[in-house]
Amino acid sequence: MKLILSRKGFDSGSGGCPSPIFPDGSMLSLPIPDKSAPVTYQGLTWRGQRLDEILATLSGAQVKPHYSAHLDPDLIFDSQKRHPAWTPALGQSGAAQGHLRNQGIGPGDLFLFFGLYRHIDESGYFIRSDPKRHVIWGWLQVDEVIQVDHPNQDLAWAGSHPHIGRAPDSSNTLYRAKKLLNIPGLNSMSIPGAGVFEKFQPQLQLTDPDVGGLTNWRLPSWFFPAGRVSVLSYHDKSERWREVGDHVRLQTVGRGQEFVLNMEHYPESVPWVMSLLANQQ
Repeated sequence: MKLILSRKGFDSGSGGCPSPIFPDGSMLSLPIPDKSAPVTYQGLTWRGQRLDEILATLSGAQVKPHYSAHLDPDLIFDSQKRHPAWTPALGQSGAAQGHLRNQGIGPGDLFLFFGLYRHIDESGYFIRSDPKRHVIWGWLQVDEVIQVDHPNQDLAWAGSHPHIGRAPDSSNTLYRAKKLLNIPGLNSMSIPGAGVFEKFQPQLQLTDPDVGGLTNWRLPSWFFPAGRVSVLSYHDKSERWREVGDHVRLQTVGRGQEFVLNMEHYPESVPWVMSLLANQQ
């Protein structure tokens, strides 16, 4: 089984600002702009409010209500009108999909999605004194890997997913979610196979709160690769890792999108995942 840390959502380069953490701790991952996507920001909702209305007060946001949104991964049922057989899914293509393919990502593997976040105040504006941070905001366990352009594919269940109806692309792939999590060693019978973390918690933060720079991550000590058969993909250089007390500090690569960890070589990853998902039942 493999664990994939997958970067998704707004940032300074895609969207122009972080995604918001609301005063009650709720988190919303804002989908990036995409001119070819079939849905718009004004056509998507979160807890009954249109995304374009939420974006209106976020300083730095570079989108307008009629702009199209790349809703991917698509994890929340009530964000728009759905096909009766809709299932959460992640789409990937190009070099990022090539990396996932080379890493052998398939059924049973688990995506943890992270993105750039910042707290907002009661008026909906970013709190400038609050530092930006990378935060884990959602998950998806793979049930099926689907080649979108394969002949005779019935993808009606995916509805308006942005990876459907695109120009032919042999790398275009959908990762369809399991209905329920199934992780060896984890009592996950009642946890959905995909979803979002409702509220920010310190254990979901990847950015080290004690060090400047978004890409300096603070991870549990078991992430340290010394003596392991494998290492978190794209992070095989030893100088990126440093043991600091009861944790490790990782200097992550720039705008990497998918970082893969072989859980077989890191058995401590199972209780860590368990701790993250403990409140999602």
